[in-house]
Amino acid sequence: MRCYLHALLLCMVFAVFSVLYVFNQLPVASSFESQYEDGWTDRRTKQSSGRQPRFGAEDTGHIVRNGGEVPSLFAHQEHDRARTTNTCLKLHITHQGYDDLDETDKSRQREKPASASVQEATRDERLHLAVVACGPRLEETLTMLKSALLFSAKPLHFHIFAEDHLHGSFGESLDLWPSVFQTRFNYTTYPITFPSENAKEWKKLFKPCASQRLFLPLILKDLDSLLYVDTDILFLQPVEEIWSLLSLFNSTHLAAMAPEHEEPRIAWYNRFARHPYYGKTGVNSGVMLMNMTRIREKYFKNDMTSVPLKWVELLMPLLQKYKLNITWGDQDLLNIIFHHNPESLYVFPCQWNYRPDHCIYGSNCLEAEQEGVFILHGNRGVYHDDKQPAFRAVYEAIQKYTFGDNLVQSLLFPLEAKLQETKHTYCGRASHMFTKRLKRSISILQQETIEGR
Repeated sequence: MRCYLHALLLCMVFAVFSVLYVFNQLPVASSFESQYEDGWTDRRTKQSSGRQPRFGAEDTGHIVRNGGEVPSLFAHQEHDRARTTNTCLKLHITHQGYDDLDETDKSRQREKPASASVQEATRDERLHLAVVACGPRLEETLTMLKSALLFSAKPLHFHIFAEDHLHGSFGESLDLWPSVFQTRFNYTTYPITFPSENAKEWKKLFKPCASQRLFLPLILKDLDSLLYVDTDILFLQPVEEIWSLLSLFNSTHLAAMAPEHEEPRIAWYNRFARHPYYGKTGVNSGVMLMNMTRIREKYFKNDMTSVPLKWVELLMPLLQKYKLNITWGDQDLLNIIFHHNPESLYVFPCQWNYRPDHCIYGSNCLEAEQEGVFILHGNRGVYHDDKQPAFRAVYEAIQKYTFGDNLVQSLLFPLEAKLQETKHTYCGRASHMFTKRLKRSISILQQETIEGR
C-alpha cells in the first residue's frame, strides 16, 4: 500500500511538471487590435510632425499631411484557440504571428489635403477604393484612378498600397491633377506589408504584392466597407454604381465578386484546378467589394479543422496546405474560402468585371450585350501589347485624355474611331459594348454640369 501511495505521488508530481512545461511552451494569447495599438503608441514620439497621423484616417475628416512615418502595420501576435472535444483531447489552432517591420521597411504615410467639401463628407458619402501597385504599375494605376474620378459624383478616398519607391511618384502625379478634381478625392499611400515570418512566401505568391489584398481587412481595421480593384481596371461608369451593390447584401454576405468564366467549356477552374473553388467556374478577384466588418467578425468553415476560424487565423494555414496546388495565388485562396462558405459571397454579373475571356472566343457575357460593360478588366497585360487592341484602345483613350477637356470630343469620339480599327478581332467586334455605358456616363456628367454639379 505504501509503495502504491509513493507511486501515485510521483505520478502526480510528474503530471504537474508536465503541465507547467507545456504551458511554458505555448505563446501567450493576445489581442491583434490591442497589440497593434500598443505598437502605434510606442512610435508616436518618432513623428517628424507635431500632429498624430491616423492610419486610414477617413472617419473624422482629419487629414494627415506629409511628414509622418507609418508605423508597422502588424504587431507581433501569436494566438491559440482551443476547443475541448473530450476530457482527454484538446484541438489547438495557431495562426501566424505578425512581427513589427524593420525600420528600413517603413515609409511615410502621405494623404492629400482635401477641400472643405470633402472634409465635411460623411462616412456614408465617401467611397473607399483600394489598389495594390508593385513593379512597373505606376502609370496603369494612375489611369485606373483617373477613370474612377472622371465619372463619380461622390467623394472618393484612394487607399494605395505600393512599394516604397513609388510613393513619391504617386504623390507628385496626384497632386498635379487640376484643382477642380482635387476637391473630389483624398488619397493615402501605404507600404506593402505581410506577416514578417512568412513575408517572402506571401510576396512571391502569384505576382509581386498581389496577396496584399488578403490582409486589407486587418490593416484598414477602421473601415467598414471597401472596393478593391486590380491596377488593370477601368471604370466606364461611376464608382457609386458598384458601391450600391452593398445594399443588396443579405445578412450573410460579406464580399462580392464576378464569376471567373461564363462558359464552362473554356473555363479554367473546372478543367484544371487542383483545389476547391466557388461554384461551377470559380470567381475572379480583380474586382472585389467587401464588407470588412463582417469579414473581421466571421468564423469561416474550412477543410483544415472542424473548428471555424476567423480571417486572421485562416490565411496562413490555408497557404501552407494548398501552396503546391494553387496557380493564381490569392485568388485561388479566396475561391477555397468561399467554396466552404458559399453563403458569404454575393456574385455580381460579368459586366462588372469584363475581361478578354468574355470575348476572345466570341461574346459570352450576356449582361454586357444587353447593358454594356460597366468595368473593364485588362488582365494578361492586354493594355500594353497588341493581342487585344480593343482593350488597349480604351486604356490609351483614358490615359491620354486631359482633365477638363470635352469628354465627347476628346475621349468618346477618338475612342470610337480607334475601336473601328479593331473589328478584325472578336473583342473588337464586341467593342460597342465598351462604349455603351461610357456614353451614358458622359451624358449624365454633361447634364449635371448644365444643372451646376
